[in-house]
Amino acid sequence: MSKVLVDTHIALWLLTDDDKLPNLFRQKMLQEEHNWIFHQASIWEIQIKYDLGKLPLPTEPRKFLPKAIEKTGFIIEPIEDEAIFMLGRLPSIHRDPFDRLLISHAVINNWKIATVDSVFEKYPVKLFE
Repeated sequence: MSKVLVDTHIALWLLTDDDKLPNLFRQKMLQEEHNWIFHQASIWEIQIKYDLGKLPLPTEPRKFLPKAIEKTGFIIEPIEDEAIFMLGRLPSIHRDPFDRLLISHAVINNWKIATVDSVFEKYPVKLFE
């Protein structure tokens, strides 16, 4: 089975059952031919946005996320040192540190990324379609 790293916004839309999640992603994520990866960097990003009041959730992330992630069957992947070092080799296309860390992980592990963010197309990473 191939591994697909899920960008933070795609993961959030799935975890919160948000209508913003494109039907194509929703349908493909129900298929079992891929291992869907929820990255530890996304947990960090969600916590920061929640603390800043930019992300409404049903309850605080430490209570909401573990239960929601368990329901989806996401595999949680930790931040790897090699991905941090890879950041220095990525082109400076945009400055979002969380996106760049996800891209680094996808590159070093040869994973595809599920995203609707067009900036990812500018990086040397495979996109899930």
